[in-house]
Amino acid sequence: MDSSDNSDAPSPQSAETSLVTAGRDTKAQKGFVNPPVVHGSTVLYPTAEDLHAHRSEYQYGRHGTPTTRALQETLMALEGPQCAGVGLAPSGLAAISTALLAVLRAGDHLLVSDSVYQPTRRFCNGLLTRYGVEITYFDPLAGIDIQTLFKANTRAVLVEAPGSQSFEMADIPAIAAVAHAHGALVIDDNTWATPLYHRSLEQGVDISLQAATKYIGGHSDIMFGTISANATAWPVISETIRLLGICAGPDDVFLALRGLRTLAVRLAQHYRSGLEIARWLQGRPEVARVLHPALESDPGHAIWRRDFTGASGLFSIVLKPRPQTAVDAMLNSLKLFGMGFSWGGFESLIIPFDCSSYRTATRWNPGGPTLRLHIGLEAVDDLKADLDRGFAALNAA
Repeated sequence: MDSSDNSDAPSPQSAETSLVTAGRDTKAQKGFVNPPVVHGSTVLYPTAEDLHAHRSEYQYGRHGTPTTRALQETLMALEGPQCAGVGLAPSGLAAISTALLAVLRAGDHLLVSDSVYQPTRRFCNGLLTRYGVEITYFDPLAGIDIQTLFKANTRAVLVEAPGSQSFEMADIPAIAAVAHAHGALVIDDNTWATPLYHRSLEQGVDISLQAATKYIGGHSDIMFGTISANATAWPVISETIRLLGICAGPDDVFLALRGLRTLAVRLAQHYRSGLEIARWLQGRPEVARVLHPALESDPGHAIWRRDFTGASGLFSIVLKPRPQTAVDAMLNSLKLFGMGFSWGGFESLIIPFDCSSYRTATRWNPGGPTLRLHIGLEAVDDLKADLDRGFAALNAA
């Protein structure tokens, strides 16, 4: 969907209000608050003349329905006036791969942050290189120094702020300025903060991606991805979505829209609880470092404070050196923190990780075992008690 479909949108208003009001047409919905879940492929035309001219509000189920339009309009309002269109994908990785396939061709050069989401890295190394795209990974802290890595064929830069698992904070406006000076596009994985707390399209990014599986869905029950683009990038994104046949299922579209309506209140709670737990962990004797950009002690705090209006509930910690058996004992003792991949739902999660095997431009040597935590919507005191139990098991082991 492009911006021309949103010509009757109300005047600019706060993001919180837009999340509630955008994409709603109660008259078309016969008075109901939410749009219907349209399960449809074929769209019937009333006359042969309409069929020949493709004269219909909707053409085919894969190209859009009233349900997908409602979600796209809401996302466009959230992304801000720089957003020319939003594409929907069946997963976050599908959104990333579609965007990269849209802007790259054989012989192009792609710059990728070394701290990027690991499945993105696998796609770049496993498929893009097969089709003749050259990949260079760069230090996420490079900032303006990234200019030394550009080549005549550099087509795009892929960033993620903060970095997946390790939470380095990239200077996106600086990177965007350099990229645009070289005629390259900037693609940002904006899943961590969402456009509610980080409008990356306003900071020079051309394509903003989200694994909407996380905070937009918010309930750990859908797989979803979004591709938001400015006027420069939207035409090729829109074309590629149609050429690849990318579409999302109607039930997941509806659940993503329902999740968006409460994103502001949920994310605010994740932010508050996450920061409180992060500060509490800073005082634990078992913890060497807390990797959270919203902490004043974090190396990326100044950039976060300049470019972001909030944080989510996801961050990492570095434990003081302990054997793996002790870390496993800690994990096994937890009752509220589940062990599982993904994040962004209402429940708290924890996983161990080690970036060292898949970093190439930087070295990952934190000095102790590392854990990534997602702070959910449980009471903070209960989560602290659960982590207390975990640390007791860690020390006992």
